[in-house]
Amino acid sequence: MAFSISSDSFKSGSEIPKKFTCDGADVSPELSWTAPPSGTQSLALIADDPDAPAGTWTHWVVFNLSPTTTHLTEGVNKVDELPGGARQGRNDFRKIGYNGPCPPPGKPHRYFFKLYALNTTLQLNAGSSKQELENAMQGHIAGKTELMGTYKR
Repeated sequence: MAFSISSDSFKSGSEIPKKFTCDGADVSPELSWTAPPSGTQSLALIADDPDAPAGTWTHWVVFNLSPTTTHLTEGVNKVDELPGGARQGRNDFRKIGYNGPCPPPGKPHRYFFKLYALNTTLQLNAGSSKQELENAMQGHIAGKTELMGTYKR
């Protein structure tokens, strides 16, 4: 079976419910995935909006998830370190953890939840940026899958 990500919170390509946005409770959606490729040492997640007016806007950065982890529950705590040793980075709201869609009024924006299977565990501190994570992942990506949802105000 191919490495894939899905959510019980919203279907791929559909609208993300208000609960998971700045217009609602602003909690992270539930995410689940199939087993990563053989040899995976850790998983990393980046959620971002490529349609933001100032360029791609980062909503969530998580790394060093155990390769045996197969889901994140709804409403992940906004803390540096999660149970199991995974760490959360700083998003473009300058906060740790998840902050949901909050686009300006107008056309729908696309939100990508990108899950990476890595052949290493990253030596990054909690609070690292998406750019720092992407730099650290270079040459270590064994697989990638993504889920996209939309939101408009």
